[in-house]
Amino acid sequence: MKFAFAGIDFLGGVFDGLIEAGWTPVKLFTRPCDGLYDHNDVVVAQARRHRIPIQLSRLLPDDIERLASEHGRDIALVVAGYPWLVRGWHGRMRYALNFHPSPLPTGRGPYPLFKAILDRYESWGVTAHVLAEQGFDTGDILAQEIFPLGSHETHETLLAKCQMAGRRLALGPIARELPERWRRAEPQGDGSYWPRVNDADRTLDFRQDVAELLRHVRAFGTIETIARLGSARVFVAAADGWQEAHRHTPGTVVHRHRRHVVVAARDGYVQFTRWSPVPLNEAGQIGR
Repeated sequence: MKFAFAGIDFLGGVFDGLIEAGWTPVKLFTRPCDGLYDHNDVVVAQARRHRIPIQLSRLLPDDIERLASEHGRDIALVVAGYPWLVRGWHGRMRYALNFHPSPLPTGRGPYPLFKAILDRYESWGVTAHVLAEQGFDTGDILAQEIFPLGSHETHETLLAKCQMAGRRLALGPIARELPERWRRAEPQGDGSYWPRVNDADRTLDFRQDVAELLRHVRAFGTIETIARLGSARVFVAAADGWQEAHRHTPGTVVHRHRRHVVVAARDGYVQFTRWSPVPLNEAGQIGR
Protein backbone atom coordinates (compact mmCIF):
# COMPACT_ATOMS: atom_id res chain seq x y z
CA MET A 1 0.00 0.00 0.00
CA LYS A 2 1.12 3.56 -0.65
CA PHE A 3 1.39 5.81 2.39
CA ALA A 4 2.42 9.29 3.48
CA PHE A 5 4.07 9.66 6.88
CA ALA A 6 3.67 12.65 9.20
CA GLY A 7 6.07 12.65 12.13
CA ILE A 8 9.57 12.86 13.54
CA ASP A 9 12.16 10.39 14.85
CA PHE A 10 10.26 9.98 18.14
CA LEU A 11 8.13 7.22 16.54
CA GLY A 12 10.10 6.93 13.32
CA GLY A 13 10.17 3.16 13.75
CA VAL A 14 6.57 3.16 12.52
CA PHE A 15 7.82 4.60 9.21
CA ASP A 16 10.55 1.96 9.03
CA GLY A 17 8.19 -0.87 9.98
CA LEU A 18 5.69 -0.07 7.24
CA ILE A 19 8.47 0.04 4.65
CA GLU A 20 9.83 -3.27 5.93
CA ALA A 21 6.33 -4.73 5.57
CA GLY A 22 6.31 -3.78 1.89
CA TRP A 23 4.37 -0.51 1.96
CA THR A 24 5.51 2.23 -0.42
CA PRO A 25 6.19 5.73 0.99
CA VAL A 26 5.17 8.66 -1.21
CA LYS A 27 5.75 11.71 1.00
CA LEU A 28 7.13 12.77 4.40
CA PHE A 29 5.48 15.52 6.42
CA THR A 30 7.72 16.55 9.28
CA ARG A 31 8.62 19.77 11.10
CA PRO A 32 11.67 21.75 12.19
CA CYS A 33 13.24 20.20 15.31
CA ASP A 34 15.47 21.72 17.98
CA GLY A 35 17.95 18.83 18.06
CA LEU A 36 17.60 18.67 21.85
CA TYR A 37 14.12 17.38 22.63
CA ASP A 38 13.03 16.69 19.06
CA HIS A 39 14.83 15.17 16.09
CA ASN A 40 13.88 14.32 12.52
CA ASP A 41 17.23 13.51 10.88
CA VAL A 42 16.49 9.76 10.72
CA VAL A 43 13.08 10.07 9.03
CA VAL A 44 14.47 12.74 6.68
CA ALA A 45 17.34 10.42 5.72
CA GLN A 46 14.86 7.59 5.14
CA ALA A 47 12.75 9.85 2.92
CA ARG A 48 15.81 10.86 0.91
CA ARG A 49 16.79 7.22 0.43
CA HIS A 50 13.37 6.59 -1.07
CA ARG A 51 13.48 9.85 -3.04
CA ILE A 52 10.15 11.11 -1.82
CA PRO A 53 9.17 14.76 -1.20
CA ILE A 54 9.67 16.25 2.25
CA GLN A 55 7.42 19.00 3.63
CA LEU A 56 8.29 20.97 6.78
CA SER A 57 5.23 23.21 6.84
CA ARG A 58 1.96 22.12 8.42
CA LEU A 59 -0.04 19.44 6.62
CA LEU A 60 -3.26 21.10 5.36
CA PRO A 61 -6.38 19.80 3.54
CA ASP A 62 -4.92 21.04 0.24
CA ASP A 63 -1.91 18.76 0.76
CA ILE A 64 -4.23 15.80 1.27
CA GLU A 65 -6.11 16.73 -1.88
CA ARG A 66 -2.83 16.76 -3.84
CA LEU A 67 -1.82 13.39 -2.43
CA ALA A 68 -5.13 11.87 -3.52
CA SER A 69 -4.94 13.39 -7.00
CA GLU A 70 -1.37 12.18 -7.52
CA HIS A 71 -1.64 8.71 -5.98
CA GLY A 72 -5.34 7.86 -5.92
CA ARG A 73 -7.77 7.44 -3.07
CA ASP A 74 -6.40 4.03 -2.01
CA ILE A 75 -3.61 5.52 0.10
CA ALA A 76 -2.94 5.75 3.85
CA LEU A 77 -1.88 8.76 5.86
CA VAL A 78 0.10 7.57 8.89
CA VAL A 79 0.71 10.05 11.72
CA ALA A 80 3.18 9.42 14.57
CA GLY A 81 4.64 12.19 16.72
CA TYR A 82 3.12 15.03 14.70
CA PRO A 83 2.05 18.11 16.73
CA TRP A 84 -0.73 19.50 14.52
CA LEU A 85 -4.28 18.24 14.20
CA VAL A 86 -4.76 16.86 10.69
CA ARG A 87 -8.06 17.57 9.00
CA GLY A 88 -9.63 17.07 5.60
CA TRP A 89 -8.82 13.44 4.86
CA HIS A 90 -12.39 12.07 4.93
CA GLY A 91 -13.60 11.39 1.40
CA ARG A 92 -10.15 12.00 -0.05
CA MET A 93 -8.22 8.91 1.07
CA ARG A 94 -9.16 5.50 2.33
CA TYR A 95 -7.18 5.42 5.56
CA ALA A 96 -5.76 7.93 8.03
CA LEU A 97 -4.40 6.72 11.36
CA ASN A 98 -2.31 7.88 14.28
CA PHE A 99 0.15 6.06 16.53
CA HIS A 100 -0.01 7.37 20.11
CA PRO A 101 2.35 6.39 22.97
CA SER A 102 -0.29 5.51 25.55
CA PRO A 103 -2.91 2.81 26.22
CA LEU A 104 -5.80 4.92 24.96
CA PRO A 105 -8.20 6.21 26.10
CA THR A 106 -5.80 6.91 29.00
CA GLY A 107 -3.13 9.54 28.36
CA ARG A 108 -4.35 11.52 25.39
CA GLY A 109 -2.20 14.54 24.71
CA PRO A 110 1.17 15.67 23.36
CA TYR A 111 3.60 13.54 25.39
CA PRO A 112 2.25 11.31 28.19
CA LEU A 113 5.44 9.39 29.06
CA PHE A 114 6.54 11.62 31.95
CA LYS A 115 3.23 11.33 33.79
CA ALA A 116 3.08 7.56 33.26
CA ILE A 117 6.18 7.24 35.46
CA LEU A 118 5.28 10.03 37.89
CA ASP A 119 1.87 8.44 38.54
CA ARG A 120 3.40 4.96 39.03
CA TYR A 121 1.54 3.15 36.27
CA GLU A 122 2.24 -0.59 36.39
CA SER A 123 1.61 -1.04 32.66
CA TRP A 124 1.65 1.18 29.61
CA GLY A 125 1.18 0.82 25.88
CA VAL A 126 1.01 2.17 22.35
CA THR A 127 -2.20 2.56 20.38
CA ALA A 128 -2.92 2.84 16.66
CA HIS A 129 -6.24 4.56 16.05
CA VAL A 130 -8.34 6.16 13.34
CA LEU A 131 -7.30 9.78 12.89
CA ALA A 132 -10.05 11.93 14.37
CA GLU A 133 -10.60 15.40 12.95
CA GLN A 134 -12.17 16.69 16.16
CA GLY A 135 -9.79 16.36 19.11
CA PHE A 136 -6.41 14.75 19.55
CA ASP A 137 -6.08 10.98 20.09
CA THR A 138 -9.82 10.29 20.23
CA GLY A 139 -10.40 8.09 17.16
CA ASP A 140 -11.53 4.47 17.15
CA ILE A 141 -8.85 1.96 18.17
CA LEU A 142 -7.31 -0.22 15.45
CA ALA A 143 -4.60 -2.01 17.42
CA GLN A 144 -2.92 -1.73 20.80
CA GLU A 145 0.07 -3.26 22.55
CA ILE A 146 0.31 -3.22 26.35
CA PHE A 147 3.53 -3.90 28.29
CA PRO A 148 4.57 -3.79 31.97
CA LEU A 149 6.45 -0.94 33.63
CA GLY A 150 9.15 -1.57 36.21
CA SER A 151 9.31 0.03 39.64
CA HIS A 152 12.44 1.94 38.56
CA GLU A 153 11.31 2.79 35.04
CA THR A 154 13.09 5.74 33.43
CA HIS A 155 12.04 8.08 30.66
CA GLU A 156 14.58 6.43 28.36
CA THR A 157 13.45 2.85 29.02
CA LEU A 158 9.79 3.78 28.60
CA LEU A 159 10.56 5.68 25.41
CA ALA A 160 12.41 2.65 24.01
CA LYS A 161 9.51 0.35 24.93
CA CYS A 162 7.05 2.66 23.15
CA GLN A 163 9.24 2.92 20.07
CA MET A 164 9.67 -0.85 19.84
CA ALA A 165 5.94 -1.45 20.37
CA GLY A 166 5.06 1.14 17.72
CA ARG A 167 7.30 -0.57 15.19
CA ARG A 168 5.77 -3.97 16.00
CA LEU A 169 2.24 -2.60 15.57
CA ALA A 170 3.18 -1.08 12.22
CA LEU A 171 4.97 -4.16 10.95
CA GLY A 172 2.30 -6.57 12.15
CA PRO A 173 -1.40 -5.78 12.61
CA ILE A 174 -1.45 -2.45 10.78
CA ALA A 175 0.57 -3.41 7.71
CA ARG A 176 -1.00 -6.86 7.37
CA GLU A 177 -4.56 -6.43 8.65
CA LEU A 178 -5.51 -2.77 8.19
CA PRO A 179 -8.67 -3.26 6.05
CA GLU A 180 -10.14 -5.76 8.50
CA ARG A 181 -9.14 -3.77 11.57
CA TRP A 182 -10.54 -0.61 10.00
CA ARG A 183 -13.93 -2.32 9.61
CA ARG A 184 -14.04 -3.40 13.26
CA ALA A 185 -12.30 -0.46 14.94
CA GLU A 186 -13.50 0.04 18.52
CA PRO A 187 -14.68 3.40 19.89
CA GLN A 188 -12.61 4.67 22.79
CA GLY A 189 -15.30 6.02 25.06
CA ASP A 190 -14.41 8.39 27.89
CA GLY A 191 -10.74 9.03 28.48
CA SER A 192 -8.20 11.40 29.96
CA TYR A 193 -6.25 14.23 28.35
CA TRP A 194 -2.81 15.06 29.75
CA PRO A 195 -1.57 18.55 28.78
CA ARG A 196 1.99 19.46 27.89
CA VAL A 197 4.30 19.66 30.89
CA ASN A 198 5.87 22.95 31.92
CA ASP A 199 8.77 24.12 34.07
CA ALA A 200 6.71 23.79 37.27
CA ASP A 201 6.06 20.12 36.47
CA ARG A 202 9.77 19.54 36.00
CA THR A 203 10.91 21.32 39.17
CA LEU A 204 11.97 19.21 42.15
CA ASP A 205 10.33 19.87 45.52
CA PHE A 206 12.77 18.89 48.28
CA ARG A 207 9.93 18.77 50.81
CA GLN A 208 9.09 15.41 49.23
CA ASP A 209 10.53 12.00 50.12
CA VAL A 210 13.76 10.84 48.50
CA ALA A 211 11.91 8.10 46.60
CA GLU A 212 9.51 10.60 45.06
CA LEU A 213 12.33 12.97 44.07
CA LEU A 214 14.28 10.19 42.39
CA ARG A 215 11.14 9.06 40.58
CA HIS A 216 10.80 12.61 39.28
CA VAL A 217 14.38 12.56 38.00
CA ARG A 218 13.82 9.18 36.30
CA ALA A 219 10.56 10.36 34.75
CA PHE A 220 12.29 13.14 32.81
CA GLY A 221 15.68 11.49 32.29
CA THR A 222 17.75 13.23 29.64
CA ILE A 223 14.97 15.81 29.20
CA GLU A 224 16.06 16.85 32.72
CA THR A 225 14.32 18.11 35.82
CA ILE A 226 14.95 21.54 37.33
CA ALA A 227 16.23 22.18 40.86
CA ARG A 228 16.93 25.30 42.88
CA LEU A 229 20.33 25.39 44.57
CA GLY A 230 20.32 28.56 46.63
CA SER A 231 19.63 31.42 44.23
CA ALA A 232 20.55 29.40 41.14
CA ARG A 233 18.58 26.95 39.03
CA VAL A 234 20.13 23.82 37.54
CA PHE A 235 19.09 21.11 35.10
CA VAL A 236 19.39 17.66 36.66
CA ALA A 237 19.98 14.67 34.38
CA ALA A 238 20.87 12.02 36.97
CA ALA A 239 20.70 11.62 40.75
CA ASP A 240 20.98 9.08 43.55
CA GLY A 241 19.82 9.28 47.13
CA TRP A 242 19.24 7.63 50.47
CA GLN A 243 17.02 7.86 53.52
CA GLU A 244 18.56 9.28 56.68
CA ALA A 245 17.19 11.25 59.60
CA HIS A 246 18.55 14.83 59.75
CA ARG A 247 17.74 18.36 60.86
CA HIS A 248 18.57 20.20 57.64
CA THR A 249 15.92 22.32 55.97
CA PRO A 250 14.79 20.56 52.77
CA GLY A 251 16.61 22.08 49.80
CA THR A 252 19.80 22.87 51.75
CA VAL A 253 23.05 21.96 50.00
CA VAL A 254 24.87 19.92 52.67
CA HIS A 255 27.85 18.54 50.76
CA ARG A 256 29.85 19.04 47.57
CA HIS A 257 32.56 16.92 45.98
CA ARG A 258 33.80 17.91 42.54
CA ARG A 259 30.64 17.95 40.39
CA HIS A 260 28.52 15.99 42.87
CA VAL A 261 26.11 17.94 45.06
CA VAL A 262 24.14 16.53 48.01
CA VAL A 263 20.84 18.24 48.92
CA ALA A 264 18.61 17.60 51.91
CA ALA A 265 15.18 16.12 51.24
CA ARG A 266 12.32 15.50 53.67
CA ASP A 267 13.51 12.05 54.78
CA GLY A 268 17.11 11.91 53.57
CA TYR A 269 19.47 13.20 50.92
CA VAL A 270 19.57 13.43 47.13
CA GLN A 271 22.90 13.54 45.31
CA PHE A 272 23.04 15.16 41.88
CA THR A 273 25.59 13.31 39.77
CA ARG A 274 24.92 14.93 36.39
CA TRP A 275 23.66 18.50 36.25
CA SER A 276 24.26 21.83 34.53
CA PRO A 277 23.36 25.47 35.23
CA VAL A 278 20.18 26.84 33.67
CA PRO A 279 21.20 29.70 31.34
CA LEU A 280 19.64 33.02 32.29
CA ASN A 281 17.71 33.18 29.01
CA GLU A 282 16.68 29.49 29.06
CA ALA A 283 12.92 29.04 28.64
CA GLY A 284 13.18 25.38 29.60
CA GLN A 285 9.96 24.35 27.89
CA ILE A 286 9.43 20.86 26.54
CA GLY A 287 9.48 21.04 22.76
CA ARG A 288 7.06 18.26 21.83
